[in-house]
Amino acid sequence: MDPIALAAGTALIGAMATDGWEQARTAVVALWRRVRPEEADAVRSELEAVRAQAVAAVDQVDDDALRALAGVWHLRLQRLLAECPGFESALRQLVADDLVQSLPAEQQIRTRKVLLKAEAHDNARVFMAARDQHITEK
Repeated sequence: MDPIALAAGTALIGAMATDGWEQARTAVVALWRRVRPEEADAVRSELEAVRAQAVAAVDQVDDDALRALAGVWHLRLQRLLAECPGFESALRQLVADDLVQSLPAEQQIRTRKVLLKAEAHDNARVFMAARDQHITEK
């Protein structure tokens, strides 16, 4: 899965339950209109239906439902990345300028880019985390 599709899907679902939703929705539909104009109106309708599910999941503190909704959009955006040359830069701009900006501060932190590299040789062990890490050994 491309990291930008992952970030965009997660930020999109996160934005659905915020005051910035209308701006985020408008930006997503505008992007769709540029790459697949024939699908833009259907995407707008689908986003509204998914928003109702996302808001209900947030109200019920149902993280599994939110992850599932984000997963659907991860895949959809991944497919567009594969099929539309040049879509990646537009998607990056959408995430940075519209989706992340509508998220609460604690969720904005989760969408930052993290690059971890490690190289282990012989009997070496590497423990890496982009967030909390708990290691227990007996």
